[in-house]
Amino acid sequence: MNRRLLWKLCATIAVGTVALFSLLNYLMEHTETSMSHIDRKHRQTLLDYGAEAERLYNAGDEAALARWLAELQRREQTWAAVLHSHLEPVANSVINQRFQDGFRLGRSVDWMIHLYFTENPIMEVTFASGHTHFLIQLPQRMRPGGYQPHTRVLLQLALPLLLLVLLSLVLYRHLMQPLRQLEKATRRFSEGEHRVRVRASLGKRNDELARLAETFDHMAARTEGLIQSQRHLIADLSHELRTPLTRIEMAVDRAEQTADVTTVLTRIRRDGALMRQLAEDTLTLAWLENERPRLNGDDFDLTDLLDSLLDDARFEFPHHRIRASLPDDAPLANSSQRALGQAIENVLRNALDHTPPGREVAITLTNLDSGYCLTIDDQGPGVPDEHLDRIFQPFFRLDAARRSETSSFGLGLALARRQLEAAGGRITASNRLEGGLRMCILLPQQGPE
Repeated sequence: MNRRLLWKLCATIAVGTVALFSLLNYLMEHTETSMSHIDRKHRQTLLDYGAEAERLYNAGDEAALARWLAELQRREQTWAAVLHSHLEPVANSVINQRFQDGFRLGRSVDWMIHLYFTENPIMEVTFASGHTHFLIQLPQRMRPGGYQPHTRVLLQLALPLLLLVLLSLVLYRHLMQPLRQLEKATRRFSEGEHRVRVRASLGKRNDELARLAETFDHMAARTEGLIQSQRHLIADLSHELRTPLTRIEMAVDRAEQTADVTTVLTRIRRDGALMRQLAEDTLTLAWLENERPRLNGDDFDLTDLLDSLLDDARFEFPHHRIRASLPDDAPLANSSQRALGQAIENVLRNALDHTPPGREVAITLTNLDSGYCLTIDDQGPGVPDEHLDRIFQPFFRLDAARRSETSSFGLGLALARRQLEAAGGRITASNRLEGGLRMCILLPQQGPE
């Protein structure tokens, strides 16, 4: 299963976390480095102290130098001194010139100060002679890193919190944008705007949320189709019911005016049966449309079923010729005998209804690699090619220019198609070259699971 959203979130969080720690490490190191140097003006002050000590020392007035050092220590609350240095090698050792040039008793004012040491370091300014040094313990007021605790809190707490909030906002926006579209679409759909769709608004996005949008669109399209189908079905049913209701009303009026009650009751009974059949077929069709069930569970012989249906058809239509070409047996497994029987009977009855008396209806069953093909050929007027698929719609009628006494297709073919599809089969219609309509029914030997 494609988990693009999962990998996208993992990559975003992983990259964001690595970037966060790298940024924090860089900022910590850069901040500590920049904070470890003595301020420029303080460095100049220390150099000025060294220059004044060197001037007093070169003047040869040790008393004045001593007073100045005492005053300096009192003013800066620290220790200061002027010292001589003399390097004397032993055991025939040789002093390296590089070492001698860089030798110091204290730290240069340009060096970094360790922020984590509690005591202030000894700073040094070397006199021009190279062997006399002004030393002073760095005054507390000159110690760098005074804002280090606040900076550490900022870098270790506030900045990560801010970056994580920004990352969360990015992820939230990425996740909520399609969810908001779905929410709006769901609200509009619930308010009756059934044509609303979501996938197009997400652009080229291709992840779990995009597939959720596609699923919503499929659901919305199917629901819209079901609603439209139910509306048309109800409208067509109400139209179909008007005819038998009108005939019943006329029969009742006639019964009130004549003594021929038997004929009237016969007509009322016939129209009542028609209305009942219409209602039952409509309910069955609505159930098949809405539930999309799988009709299976029966093992039976299709040839035996067809023989039974043909016997009933010959009895009901004695003025038609019915020719059948069937194999000795045609076993079906995990199918629905009732659904197939009703569907084939409706198709056969439609062919007989549209075939004039004295003409022929041919039924042929042939074996295929994984199923059977049942063709039912009539000798009726046929159907214009552009309407061959529409005859499977409930209560389809040809336009007035092509309408005849047998031009109404009612619910029979629509119900037959849904029943065949629920049993794993399908049905198509085509016009025969010699005239009439051919119904081709394809059935699998093994029904739907």
